[in-house]
Amino acid sequence: MARVHEFKKLENNLVNKIKTVFRKIITAGISGLQAAVRFLMHRWTIVAIPSSEKKVYNLHINIFSILCVMLALVGGGIIVFSSVSSYRVERVNTSNHESRLQDTQASLDQLREEIANALREARNFEDALSVTLSALGTGMNGISPTQSAGTGGDLSSFFDIKESPEGVLQEVTNLRRFTDYLATAVEPLKEVGTLIDSQNALLTEIPSIWPIKGGIGHISFTFGQNIHPFSGQYYIHKGIDLSTYRQGDPIVATADGQVVTVDFDYSGFGNYVIIKHKHGFYTRYAHMLTVRAQIGQRVQQGEIIGYIGNTGLSTGPHLHYEVHIGSDVVDPAQYLNIRATLARANRTNR
Repeated sequence: MARVHEFKKLENNLVNKIKTVFRKIITAGISGLQAAVRFLMHRWTIVAIPSSEKKVYNLHINIFSILCVMLALVGGGIIVFSSVSSYRVERVNTSNHESRLQDTQASLDQLREEIANALREARNFEDALSVTLSALGTGMNGISPTQSAGTGGDLSSFFDIKESPEGVLQEVTNLRRFTDYLATAVEPLKEVGTLIDSQNALLTEIPSIWPIKGGIGHISFTFGQNIHPFSGQYYIHKGIDLSTYRQGDPIVATADGQVVTVDFDYSGFGNYVIIKHKHGFYTRYAHMLTVRAQIGQRVQQGEIIGYIGNTGLSTGPHLHYEVHIGSDVVDPAQYLNIRATLARANRTNR
């Protein structure tokens, strides 16, 4: 029990010492705070004495007021410095925005110029398409070249560059119209392609080119009633004679077809070839020096089948050329260079 009393006594002494220390600390803190308050609230007098004999000015101030003024000045300085820094940053950002805006405006101006150029080319395309379709006789099958979905007029309306009340650039509307116009032009262009393909196919199936390679030579003896060069009597010349004044120039098939005859006629055609074509056409090539084609061979338009000669009953090197439709003999001159004639007509129409 004695040890317990000793520990209890020590504990009480320790608690009393701690309380004493805390009282001293609190007392010292209160004293220090009171001293600081007294110091801060201590009044100072600033005397302003003019050089002349005037009233003396007294300014009473304490440390607390001075500290408040200093804190206000420091806070104001920090605010001013922050505002100036923020202003500089904003100026830099504004300058960058203005630079990007100028670049964007330049790009927009360039885009507008390119759109205007595209629309002018579209206008030329429209005119060319109309002329082409008219020349080919197809028309637009009910779709006028100056109409397109949502355009409300022809391409000339595209050239009003302005901004709509809704804020949408007129160029955007123009591009939409241009897209709609191109969409409507697709089908007519397909028709043109189909027509050209069928025309090309037809022109390769009928005798439509000059029968001498390179288009050289001339007609030396025409079709129809003529005086026979050997008998001196009138007779019907069933073809035309084409001459280059020499032997050996290549002879070409005037249309796609199949060789049905390769023969030699001593008293007439000499070496000759007959080709059967579609649509009831036959062509004969006579007085050939040599023949390259064979019976049954399929030949294409422009393919060499032989060479100009002077074989058979002939007065000199030439090609005797005939065109038959079924059992009728027709003037080959009306079929010569059909392709060239069409090409010239198309160039004239343009």
